[in-house]
Amino acid sequence: MRVGKAIGLSVLIASLGAAGAFAAEVKKPALTQPSLLSEFRFGFSAQDPWGAEGRDGSANLTGEILFAKPFTPSDLFTSYFIPRPHIGGSVNFDGRTSFAYAGLSWTVDLTPQLFVEGSFGGAVHNGSRNHVSTPADLQPLGCSPLFREAGSVGVRLAANWSVVATIEHLSNAGSCSENRGLTNVGARVGYSF
Repeated sequence: MRVGKAIGLSVLIASLGAAGAFAAEVKKPALTQPSLLSEFRFGFSAQDPWGAEGRDGSANLTGEILFAKPFTPSDLFTSYFIPRPHIGGSVNFDGRTSFAYAGLSWTVDLTPQLFVEGSFGGAVHNGSRNHVSTPADLQPLGCSPLFREAGSVGVRLAANWSVVATIEHLSNAGSCSENRGLTNVGARVGYSF
């Protein structure tokens, strides 16, 4: 009789333990899929301040979407080598060169608030392609598409908000007859998802 009670008590305790474990599993939040989008940035830039297109202070409205990394390694150092794909654009207010671009961005944290970023990709533009028919306030860019390189320094203001200063350069790298390039300098506000 005592053995039967002991077995019954053991079964009851095991059942309660299993029920508790099941309840704990049910209460755990479901894992969410990572978002496709990583960050959205918008701001302004000075159009080619050292060249023909920026002599009288022309400005651009800029926007960029950075997508999530295709995968994130557990090692922080290794994760710096995994880029985020991006797309963006720059619209000039004065009828000068506007462009759309796509590429890859590598972001490295220097501190929890301060980061640097490098980007590389390509751009298509609506600007002048040769010096023969180029007005004095436009830069002859040779061809389209162009290469686009950018370097940025950013500060995280809060969990989701940052401010980013960027210098970007568009050039055909000598693949066309004209290769004067276009360099813009600006600042953007970023919102991370």
